[in-house]
Amino acid sequence: MASVIRLGDVVNFFEYEKVREARRRRVIALKQRRRLEVGPYLSFVFENRETLLFQIQEMCRAERIVDNTKVQEEIDVYSALLSGPRELSATLFIEIADKDDIKPVLDRFRGIDTGRHVWFEMGRGVVVSGSFETGHSDEEKGKLAAVHFVRFAFTPEAVEAFRSSDADLVVDHPATRARTRLSAETKAELLTDLVS
Repeated sequence: MASVIRLGDVVNFFEYEKVREARRRRVIALKQRRRLEVGPYLSFVFENRETLLFQIQEMCRAERIVDNTKVQEEIDVYSALLSGPRELSATLFIEIADKDDIKPVLDRFRGIDTGRHVWFEMGRGVVVSGSFETGHSDEEKGKLAAVHFVRFAFTPEAVEAFRSSDADLVVDHPATRARTRLSAETKAELLTDLVS
């Protein structure tokens, strides 16, 4: 089961400055192992306790948050992204380099956060669909956020299929149809989340 993040885990930003550069380098390397690009616009970063604690520290640093109540609010927001037993939790980024393309590309991806558009596929057709956190799109206004949170809940059989066979992350949406095979390094990294 994923470890919780507690108030005592977050150091004040004066102390954090002393260790920030080393921690930043470590988390960048960690995120490289936990990042998957699928198609030309989509990147998934699979979160864990270390990546989320880093985000909390960075937010407290940027906002100069020192009040324990406010720090706890940040912990509560980011802790919701921690994976549970036999789960993977990811931040999905719709990455658009050219600012003139932002609206047209986001418009094309509308609906990616509803229905069955993102899943893992392992071995002989074992599939684990992604479930998106709500509130990142506004269908009435025709707007879609560029950042989404998606969770993959594995059965024990799916965990075994993930461990013992090739695993692909698949996106099937009118804006893009693509799949990415997990490298051995990424698969090993994500397996630590599924079996902890």
